Amino acid sequence: MGDNIKIIENATCTFCGCVCDDMHLTVDLDEKKITKAKNACVLGRAWFAQHGIPDYPQATIGGKEASVEDAVEEAAQILAEAKFPIIYGLSDTTCEAQRHAVAIADLIHGCIDTTTSVCHGPSGIAFQGVGESTATLGEVKNRADFIMYWGGNPAESHPRHFTRYAVTTKGLYTPNGKKDRTVVLVDVRKTPSAPVADIFLSVKPGRDFELAWALRALVKGRKLDPSIEQVTGVSLATLEDLVDRMKNCRYGVLFFGMGLTMTRGRHFNSGAVLALTTDLNEFTHFVAKPVRGHGNVTGADNVLSWQTGYPFGVNFSRGFPRFNPGEFTTVDTLARGDADAALIIASDPASNFPRKAIEHLGAIPVIALDTKQTQTTNLARVAFITATYGINTAGTVYRMDDVPITLRKAFDSPYPTDEEILTAIRRRVQALCGGPAVPLRKVS
Repeated sequence: MGDNIKIIENATCTFCGCVCDDMHLTVDLDEKKITKAKNACVLGRAWFAQHGIPDYPQATIGGKEASVEDAVEEAAQILAEAKFPIIYGLSDTTCEAQRHAVAIADLIHGCIDTTTSVCHGPSGIAFQGVGESTATLGEVKNRADFIMYWGGNPAESHPRHFTRYAVTTKGLYTPNGKKDRTVVLVDVRKTPSAPVADIFLSVKPGRDFELAWALRALVKGRKLDPSIEQVTGVSLATLEDLVDRMKNCRYGVLFFGMGLTMTRGRHFNSGAVLALTTDLNEFTHFVAKPVRGHGNVTGADNVLSWQTGYPFGVNFSRGFPRFNPGEFTTVDTLARGDADAALIIASDPASNFPRKAIEHLGAIPVIALDTKQTQTTNLARVAFITATYGINTAGTVYRMDDVPITLRKAFDSPYPTDEEILTAIRRRVQALCGGPAVPLRKVS
């Protein structure tokens, strides 16, 4: 460790949607790395430890090192000449960068989509059809005496969700922490999260919708046949006891994960639990929130929503935003072979998309922005290595409960930020498309 040490208090971890903003970071300015992350969970510590200064070129064209200026020009030419360009990713960058991506999509009359389309996209559809009874995690911590997790495993995916926001933490009206709460876990199997639950419901795979609808029926006073157990895997007596607890709690919360959105039923599952929450508000105060994965995927949804009216899968080909999941979402535009150019921001679809989509991605010119080399940057025609948000850059992100959090950078990076690269691409695309130059605010 060098002698030039700096302590960053109340820094923010952008690994997952919890966006914990109580980190105390010890930074070795000589080595340009974070040596200690107090208050971080095991995932947060790994996040801070692995993001030092990489030894990569700032930009490449065709796999060969190039200046940032030349790479920006090449990227702008690709996007301006494309007939059906797509923009994808955005969940691991700042809101300031995300807004420029939306502007570029508008200029090039392309599609813009976020990683929401492959995780909580069905929830986004359900919100529009059913509505959402919502709250902040601060309200959950201070008020909730009934917590339900459905289709998620926070102990492994969001380790501090239990301890900082929902289960064991002590709040204003829950001074005894876990003793003041009833915790329920619904899943197809017991996971590392199960031991924290007072009640565990083992639902049959693919039967989440039926279980939610059965609970809705009981909340509304309808009678159910005991054969419901054969359908859902949960006995009628257990369901009746659960509904009694839900109706008689003071403040209930239902957190739901990808176990609902990526299984049989998809947006119908999300809509069912949102409707269940609405039903319960006739008896008590009840809210529902999706548990989001990436550090600023919620911010991506918010930025797209306030600028286009839609959270993901947006198309500008007619000069105005249109929303149609399945047509304008990235997996689909690639798998069908529609897209003829792609701008990928802070994501690695080449490592996790379906084979057909990856094959088409490799056949078209790709522009990629990432903090490290990935399978996507390796196949990209133009690749930029950028600074890591929340470690090397300031800015704004949204926590999973839609609360904006300001980032504090720990140390400088020689690499440009996503916002700087996207600003430059936007300016050049605007010039190529014949539009007037628009002055853009630079975030310090």
